[in-house]
Amino acid sequence: MNLKLLMAVSLFAAVPMVAMAQQKNGPPPPSAPKPTVAAAQKIAQMISSDKTKLQVYCDIGKLQDQMEQASKKKDNKTLEALGAKVEALAQQIGPDYVKLMDGLDQVDPNSVEGKQFAAVFEPLDKQCK
Repeated sequence: MNLKLLMAVSLFAAVPMVAMAQQKNGPPPPSAPKPTVAAAQKIAQMISSDKTKLQVYCDIGKLQDQMEQASKKKDNKTLEALGAKVEALAQQIGPDYVKLMDGLDQVDPNSVEGKQFAAVFEPLDKQCK
């Protein structure tokens, strides 16, 4: 997961907040625990060993690029729609992946730790190109 993807993950985490802000009611969504690099390595290995999951991971990356563009344009409707697609695809990879992605919003992508996460997923990103 490169730095750009970590930023997109932050956008992905923000999508429910945008929807909630528009509804203006209900409790905030529960925050997933902060992930570990070891957990990320395990999940990256699981994805790389399964061609179907790798394809889904790559599809998520493409959608996250589109989310980044929608965010720049402040197009919340498109951002929400893309976020829903990403969420559905993430479920196909598995609950551990979803939990990891949800927890990454607690990691600063520019920090040393953020760069460690990016390095874990970089080999997967290279397989998507």
